[in-house]
Amino acid sequence: MLKDEPGTEEVPNVFQIMYSSMIHWTRLIAGGLALPLVFPWLVYNLYRSHFKNKIFRNRFLEDKVVLITGASSGLGEALAHAFHKAGTRVILAARRTDALEKVKKDLMEKYPSKNVPVVLTMDLLDLKKMPEKAKEALDIYGHIDILVNNGGISYRGEIADTDLDVDLRVMFTNYFGPVALTKAILPSMLEINSGFILAISSVQGKIAIPYRSAYSSSKHALQAFFDTLKSELNHTNIHVCVVSPGYVQTNLSLNAVTGDGKQYGVMDQATASGMNPDEVAENIIIATAAKRSELVLAGLLPKIAIWIRVVCPWLYFYMMGSRARRIRASNAIKQE
Repeated sequence: MLKDEPGTEEVPNVFQIMYSSMIHWTRLIAGGLALPLVFPWLVYNLYRSHFKNKIFRNRFLEDKVVLITGASSGLGEALAHAFHKAGTRVILAARRTDALEKVKKDLMEKYPSKNVPVVLTMDLLDLKKMPEKAKEALDIYGHIDILVNNGGISYRGEIADTDLDVDLRVMFTNYFGPVALTKAILPSMLEINSGFILAISSVQGKIAIPYRSAYSSSKHALQAFFDTLKSELNHTNIHVCVVSPGYVQTNLSLNAVTGDGKQYGVMDQATASGMNPDEVAENIIIATAAKRSELVLAGLLPKIAIWIRVVCPWLYFYMMGSRARRIRASNAIKQE
């Protein structure tokens, strides 16, 4: 019979042996590659869980002097709550004094403390007054332990239709303002060889997207400045951290400026469905206690986009071109 003929049963056995051998070697190679990464991964997670411990974190931050710009609303207000709750001495800075007083009252009502927040009226556009404002902040407690450069403004518009004055306003607020304040505070930190500087940038400081030119440019500049500062301060005990959040549920898009300088006044869907500002602030507190040098707070897709921009630029620009066409088509439909 055919099944009794020599060699008829060996053919499937050969494939089975080859398949088993491939699985064996794949597991062996994968295991060999993964094993060296297991220990660092465990150490990293233990390290992070240590700084997530609120008791340790609050002990580290207790009585530290924290200056927060843009503290009157949005993420700045959430950061004020997080730092005050951790026991720090918070200096609330922004343009609107009445809004800052409201935040101060809210902080003391929710978290009564011996450390009463201090209000400092400051306009990031007024660069000439920045040394004077920095001195005011330093005179309150004699030093600044943590500087949080959070204040800023967003933008929506097409490059071809945007006045140069709008580009200048966004760049001065988001870049030159934080730079001027940092330069004014830095000498006092260098004098005592201690301090922590936080720059709240954006995922758009790493990748540019259509119709955000002025905003993205200012955040790219911010990223570059604080990356450079980080390197130059490497020999000191002053730490620098650039935080790059994705979309956060704030009024940033409502208060954004358009190409002609008017207020955008629209809550973007992406912003409305973004991260909770309290959650973002909590992560920033952890990063501060852990003295991290960078923090990207975004979903998987923005992180993949950052990676694609680096390793496969043509694909990234194809994706952004498609995005621009969709937005343009959508705006054309709305205007009809």
